[in-house]
Amino acid sequence: MKKIILNFPKQFKTGIRSAKTISITGSFNKLLICGMGGSALPGDVLRILAKNLKVNFPVYIHRSYNLPYWINKKCLVICISYSGNTEETLSSFKEALRKNLQVIAITSGGKLAKLCQKNKAPLAKIPLGFPPRMALGFQFSALIKILHNCQMLRGNLNTILSLEKKLKPLKLEKKGRILAKKIRGKIPLIYSSYFQKELARIWKIKFNENSKIPAFANYFPELNHNEMVGFTKNPNDQCLMSNFCILMLKDFADHPRILKRMDLTAKILKEKDIPVEFIKLGGRNNLVKIFSNILLSDWTSYYLALNYKVDPISVKIVEEFKKKLK
Repeated sequence: MKKIILNFPKQFKTGIRSAKTISITGSFNKLLICGMGGSALPGDVLRILAKNLKVNFPVYIHRSYNLPYWINKKCLVICISYSGNTEETLSSFKEALRKNLQVIAITSGGKLAKLCQKNKAPLAKIPLGFPPRMALGFQFSALIKILHNCQMLRGNLNTILSLEKKLKPLKLEKKGRILAKKIRGKIPLIYSSYFQKELARIWKIKFNENSKIPAFANYFPELNHNEMVGFTKNPNDQCLMSNFCILMLKDFADHPRILKRMDLTAKILKEKDIPVEFIKLGGRNNLVKIFSNILLSDWTSYYLALNYKVDPISVKIVEEFKKKLK
């Protein structure tokens, strides 16, 4: 896992190369990304960076079987399954074929690759041997290259390629190790602005799968209208709140009122003896800012796994569940 984190910046070049010739001709006005777990994360990151990448079409993420009812031929469908065997994503891919929709796949192999070969559907094949959640660089850069090839995104891909040099995983390691010590023994609640809510979800997933602990995510301003009420002191149940640690993803580019809400919420929670840690998103380049924050989530969840003496890579409970589901 440590080696994967340290080598993460190298994934972008490989991902772009894997999708070099993948495109579909069409007049698309929206994008649907079908994927589950770590394979849906490229779509989440695309939504976070939509403004910076000049995405001028709606991006929808479909985390279930089949396809949404509103789907039509003006929508490009991209199915992402790292293993190629995710049954929900396979279901979406097959329905796209049945409805004669334009569909592209990103996978390392499996049944999805075979279906693409059988139906002559475009396929970006990425390297095998990674946990899906740790293959985000491959999947995201392949997605961007596909959209570029389909004339849905303009501009130079050098900004993506430059991440290999601009991301510094080693510089974030110590910060992640310290943060892991602060979280140990607690259930993390990750809070962000509405525009960074997908980033908060990524932190949650990393804690779930790498550290093997429950974690939950929410966003401002919505949580000020409901979730914070859950921290009202109840004299009969003081031990409940002591189980949580709040992580606030703070981006100074967010709306000033959101930043004020974060500070005020943190003050109120600290007065109730609930630990709050601010995780500041820094840097002018938004791609570097977002992926550096994701790398920090990798280090934090990795060191938390080591603290708990669990394997950060394996997800045995998911594999056992899939076997029983069959």
